[in-house]
Amino acid sequence: MEIVSTAWHVLIAFIVFLTGALIMSILAKRFHVSFLRSLVLYSWHSVFCLFYLWFTLRFGGDAIAYFMKASNGRVEWDFGTAGVDYFTALLVRGFDVSLLGTFLIFNIFGALGLLAIDGSLKAATRDAKPYVVKLATLIVFLPSLSFWSSAIGKDSLSFMATGLALWAALDLGRRGLLIGGAIVVMLMVRPHVAGIMVMGLALAIIFDSNVSTIKRLVYGLCAVGVASILVPFALQYAGVGDTVSVGDLNEYIDKRQTSNMEGGGAVDISSMSLPVQLFTYMFRPTFLEVNSIFSIAAALDNAILLYLFVVGGWALFKSRVRTFGNRVFMWAYVLIAWIILAMVTANLGIALRQKWMFAPMLIFLLISVIGKKKPNDVPDGSAFNQVSQPPVKL
Repeated sequence: MEIVSTAWHVLIAFIVFLTGALIMSILAKRFHVSFLRSLVLYSWHSVFCLFYLWFTLRFGGDAIAYFMKASNGRVEWDFGTAGVDYFTALLVRGFDVSLLGTFLIFNIFGALGLLAIDGSLKAATRDAKPYVVKLATLIVFLPSLSFWSSAIGKDSLSFMATGLALWAALDLGRRGLLIGGAIVVMLMVRPHVAGIMVMGLALAIIFDSNVSTIKRLVYGLCAVGVASILVPFALQYAGVGDTVSVGDLNEYIDKRQTSNMEGGGAVDISSMSLPVQLFTYMFRPTFLEVNSIFSIAAALDNAILLYLFVVGGWALFKSRVRTFGNRVFMWAYVLIAWIILAMVTANLGIALRQKWMFAPMLIFLLISVIGKKKPNDVPDGSAFNQVSQPPVKL
């Protein structure tokens, strides 16, 4: 398969790449990231986009399947995979975008998510010790963040939605439209995760002591109302059904565990306890399980995440650092998503991609409490425009 076949394809791919650089540089100020750093992030992410393109051309993958169906198959609008098919078909058939150009368009979505995460971690480590700042930078440049979110598919859009949701959570009072947009994007590609976002948002509103009782009641009822519509829809999309019982959920979990037991990354999680499932989903493969250069890269990522989890978890228990951002929303989203996905995902290859739908928020929650120079300081709201209300502890 040719990545470009006409001069138009080359021109469009070049314009798309420059447009992505322009968007990143314009939005860099919004996320309090320097112009140069935004271009470095975009270039880094684009390298993985080109590598992913080469890899999928040689070994196959979902990205090629999306493009082939968009080029030749019948597509109809729907949520999830069908939504990506439809959008890709719009690019390919409507504007004659090549395989390279389509990859670069999805690359922009993932790069925007990376930019939002970088801005969030910058805010989290503003008053931290130098080694924590360097750790945050190392995390932003982890290969997994840029590899899976750089190709045609659901991962680039869901990663962007996660990054935007994290940035919005730093000041939900002023970034309500942004969190709403993040939920809409997530709904398009992963409705069940969008339902989890809405559940977390509902809890954040209900438990926000800074909001008056009347507003809390009104906003809470609205959020619960949206959740009551979205969550059943998400369950139906996931294949659970319209009416859900404990037996239905158990049957669905068993089915998902079985269906994911394919490929070299398959592990048997059916007999594991929940804590082991959670560890397996987030931190495996380890260096004891490497069998290829890709598994080595994944193990390195996981080792860094495990270090952050241990150090950050210890800091949460022993320190009394004042925090910012809506922690109720972030913790609710992280814990619900982590538990559900860990219970139904038996393939580490799938976990490596899907955990980045919530891992950035977990990273923020942990890194924001370690290595503080002045434990009682709170980041300056005038500089980051994120402390508009008393911090919520969790």
